[in-house]
Amino acid sequence: MTRGVRGGLLRRHRDFRLLWCGETAGKFGASVTGVAMPLVAVSDLHAGPFEVGLLTAASWAPWLLIGLPAGAWVDRSRRRPVMMTAAAVSLVLFAGVPAAALAGRLGMGLLLAVALLAGTAAVFFQTAYSAYLPCVLEPADQPEGNAKLHGSASAAQIAGQGSGGLIAQFAGAVNGMFANATTFLVALLCLSGIRHREPRPVRPARRSRSLTGEIGEGMRLVAQDPWLRTLTLFGAASNLALMGYQSILVVFLVRTVGLAPGTVGAVVAAAGSGGVAGAFLARRVAARAGTARATLLFELGLGAGALLIPLTTGGAGVLLCVAGGFCVAAGVVAGNVVKAGFQQRYCPPGLLGRLTATTAFLNYGTIPLGALLGGTLGDALGLRTAMWVTTAGVPLAGLLLLFSPVGRARDLPATRRPDAAPAVRGEAAPEPLSRP
Repeated sequence: MTRGVRGGLLRRHRDFRLLWCGETAGKFGASVTGVAMPLVAVSDLHAGPFEVGLLTAASWAPWLLIGLPAGAWVDRSRRRPVMMTAAAVSLVLFAGVPAAALAGRLGMGLLLAVALLAGTAAVFFQTAYSAYLPCVLEPADQPEGNAKLHGSASAAQIAGQGSGGLIAQFAGAVNGMFANATTFLVALLCLSGIRHREPRPVRPARRSRSLTGEIGEGMRLVAQDPWLRTLTLFGAASNLALMGYQSILVVFLVRTVGLAPGTVGAVVAAAGSGGVAGAFLARRVAARAGTARATLLFELGLGAGALLIPLTTGGAGVLLCVAGGFCVAAGVVAGNVVKAGFQQRYCPPGLLGRLTATTAFLNYGTIPLGALLGGTLGDALGLRTAMWVTTAGVPLAGLLLLFSPVGRARDLPATRRPDAAPAVRGEAAPEPLSRP
């Protein structure tokens, strides 16, 4: 970092600026795909709610299948090459969808395979990225870095969701995949331009080189620590509900509410704009109210806005979906900003990749289950009833935080108690990290 240059991180920190550009481009493309791929399934392949839910489940299933070993493997490797390889794989996969359509070979089977393989690449990219950021930024800059990355990701998602609907309406949903492929090319170029080079990871002692043993260290870290355990269980329950309704939201808006694809993209984008507000508010509210209290406000208070979404109707009634989605997006992004800063300060650096993978295994592991739940309920009970059931789970998940140590504290702890840290064999005991 250049200490002598004034201004924010984007102005004075070249490597962070490149990381920010690459991550923002990737989020934009992923958001285009998040709208375009279900529309491909619905409009081009005539898929029903269950098949659309299955498509979403396939993109998140790799977190259940390989999430834990990926974290241990990332902790053994330099993170930037892992991210670059994952971006290159995603580029090829998403470019292959319109190519298959042109050749007349696009079907649900191929679409599911692309979702599964791209999800596998995302596991490695996200795990490496979460562990890489603290290598690029000093502790004092990490809160600003997290807020900027989450804020720009939300803005990119808004633009991507709106663009996905417009591309689908005017150029065809399949062509939305070209936008995602291009953004992974941008991410690959940005990552290749980063000058910072990580030191080679410290190799553990021979007796602890087992991948299974390293996975176990990450799992014990989460299971034995009440703060990490609470946030992880909450994330798993919350994602089950969030993906339950999000997996059928496009189908609900098209078939029950009666919106055109372009309007669907605009509605989803407007609702997602809450993420920008959440990123803006996160550090400010946490500084005034305390990080634990802010987490409750974001995750439980704003999460209750999800109950407005099933009330959506045509005309002005669409504003209920926008308002409810805005509150949910603001709460999720703000909560993620606070949580990311907490984990980066709280976790021993040598275990950060495994912590990311272990929490992601449980948090993201419920996403395919939620997608299947949403699709199944949509087929069995009807789309509006399914929306009521799944959105109700969003504020209910927040009760896990209320009746936990988070609900009794003003701030999340800045350091771990010495007796709470599991030993990492072959490495020196990590120094406690102080709050910036």
